[in-house]
Amino acid sequence: MLQSLHIENYALIDRSDIVLDRGFTAITGETGAGKSIMLGALSLLLGQRADTKVLFDKERKCVVEASFAIGGLGLQPLFADHDIDYEDLMLLRREILPSGKSRAFINDSPVALPLMREVGERVVDIHSQHQTLLLGNADFQLSLLDSVGDAEAPLAEYRTAYQHYTNAKRILEQLTAQEAQARRDIDYNRFLFDELDKAHLQPDEQQELENEARLLAGAEEVQQTIASVLQMCGTDSDTSALSALSSAHSLLGRIVRYSNAVDELTERLSSSLIELRDIMDSLQGLNDSLHFSPQRQAEVNDRLDLIYRLQRKHGVNTVAELLGIRDSLDQQLQNADGMDEQIRQAMEQVDSTFALVQQLGERQTALRQSAATYVEAHIQPLLEAVGMRDATLQVRVETLSDYTPSGCNRATFLFNANKGGELRELAKVASGGEMSRLMLAIKAILSSSTLLPTIIFDEIDSGISGDISVKVGQLMQRMSAHMQVVAITHMPQIAARANSHLKVRKGVKQTDSGERTISHIAPLSEAERVVEVATMLSADPPTEAALQTARELMNSHSA
Repeated sequence: MLQSLHIENYALIDRSDIVLDRGFTAITGETGAGKSIMLGALSLLLGQRADTKVLFDKERKCVVEASFAIGGLGLQPLFADHDIDYEDLMLLRREILPSGKSRAFINDSPVALPLMREVGERVVDIHSQHQTLLLGNADFQLSLLDSVGDAEAPLAEYRTAYQHYTNAKRILEQLTAQEAQARRDIDYNRFLFDELDKAHLQPDEQQELENEARLLAGAEEVQQTIASVLQMCGTDSDTSALSALSSAHSLLGRIVRYSNAVDELTERLSSSLIELRDIMDSLQGLNDSLHFSPQRQAEVNDRLDLIYRLQRKHGVNTVAELLGIRDSLDQQLQNADGMDEQIRQAMEQVDSTFALVQQLGERQTALRQSAATYVEAHIQPLLEAVGMRDATLQVRVETLSDYTPSGCNRATFLFNANKGGELRELAKVASGGEMSRLMLAIKAILSSSTLLPTIIFDEIDSGISGDISVKVGQLMQRMSAHMQVVAITHMPQIAARANSHLKVRKGVKQTDSGERTISHIAPLSEAERVVEVATMLSADPPTEAALQTARELMNSHSA
């Protein structure tokens, strides 16, 4: 149960500490005083997102902290799974910083919001008018049956299996599409691969062929030029360069004894003779190796034409890139050949995951049908207790052919408020007040069939009359025998049934920026409760008749 709530710097609340008792607690206050602010703060502890708009003072952080008695709720495994120290008294804390950052803590251990939300849903249920409006929604009706039938854990198991099934089905669809595309492309890809493979391309051959092609194209000119150079520089002529250098070397050799400088120059000339002879030998070797062949020139040009054509076709510039394309095509062809086995395995995975979905879906259907029977059997006296003696509720659970993340069922709540009338879909026939009372009756069933320790009603009495509100208060009082019930109400008949009473008041606080409206929540004594209930019955200050009526209402509760 919720034992205490500390709110600091939230909305209209500068600072407030609230202690809640077991049983039934009523929260009242004038319109606009901020009765629902407490719920907004509490929602932060249940994982709701928030921003700096909630800060009363934009320069300070907002802190909301609550203590819950959780002994007997079976939360130890959840705490152990997330490495959080477990104690029977649990502290939840949420901080909203001026920067907009948010921090969440369970027993002073930092946690992520999804975990705080999961824990919060296990300890308190906040029921708002919005939830009442959802009662006519088929998905919400289905979720109510899961709550009544304690089928939420099995549903989580089903959803995991369903996710595996949808993943397997998506993989199969992708493989099937890939196979279809591969089949369409396989003939063309095989043609491209064969063309590249039969070319027997070598990584460095393009450069070598281009060099050879240039040489072959100028072979005749090269040979003529080399012959001329050999004639000018070789030994075949007395006037050649080599002969002239040899004669010069001999002449200088005669006078080296007269000058060291001449000796040095003679050595340099000797080196030049050696270099020139080496050049002549190389030119002669190159000339001897040149054998112009029109056939070889044609072969080289044809090979280059093939390489250039393949490069243009595939939009590349090198033989290495062509070889990469060839290897990629080869891999695609191999993958296409092996795709049948992949598809077979994917189909087996789809079949096995779907079989589990069917099995868990059938279990979920059985749990929901059992919950529907339970609701029908237990709701009639509760409807009578809230003034709908002639009303009838029938819960229909249909099995669908398609599976969804929520199972294979559709729930339909059929309702008739009058004796002998026709059962029709709840959303089409129930008034707002009837919806509120019906929702309260369902919550009463939930409170007796689940371990949920605390339920908070936010003006569930909207749209009901004074006489009916007495019965609503009585039902809330009955619910509080085995759970903590907190009701934010504007009905004195409901407030009078409570064991304890909190009042929300407005006030004014002086701040640096001027006066600010603030809300304050405080418990009422028995005498103050009488005045508050009487004020709700009449006006402020209440009349003596209203005070007497208030005492009678409260005495009937204690009786």
